[in-house]
Amino acid sequence: MLTTDQKGGIAEMGIAWHATLLGVDVYKPMSEGGRYDLIFDFDERLWRVQCKWANRYGEVIIVRCYSARRAREGVRQRLYSPDEVDAFAAYCAELDRCFFLPIADVVGQRNIQLRLRPARNNQRLRVNWADTFDFEARLRRDGAIAQLGERLAGSQKVAGSSPAGSTLFGEPPPV
Repeated sequence: MLTTDQKGGIAEMGIAWHATLLGVDVYKPMSEGGRYDLIFDFDERLWRVQCKWANRYGEVIIVRCYSARRAREGVRQRLYSPDEVDAFAAYCAELDRCFFLPIADVVGQRNIQLRLRPARNNQRLRVNWADTFDFEARLRRDGAIAQLGERLAGSQKVAGSSPAGSTLFGEPPPV
């Protein structure tokens, strides 16, 4: 069984590899302990990326959007803020698949559930489809992230028209 440190290392390597395959320049900070693990350089912008190991539970992938550290009072959990990271990248080893979640899509959430297939109860509203957050869909040069601009205040806005795959809640993937 892998330790959390081993899972984190595997996730970072998998994410860096998949991003590099898509033509994204990937950099690693010189020291450990920061709030982000990697830096993605694409579309004339540097993205601070926090890497996460994503677990699959049936047809759902869970991405945890917080850090956990041991403290005197027990385990201390802390959410990430837009001042600390620009995005999460999650690696699901079971599927050998990566997902890219801009912080604006998950800010304030402890985790996000990405659905691989439609739910058995046919729920379609407010579902986060895994394909919407797929690395290739998000990181390719003509994808949604490539169109994001940044306001001086630091919040993100869409600089061009968004493709259908860039919305947070989309249609279910084909079965």
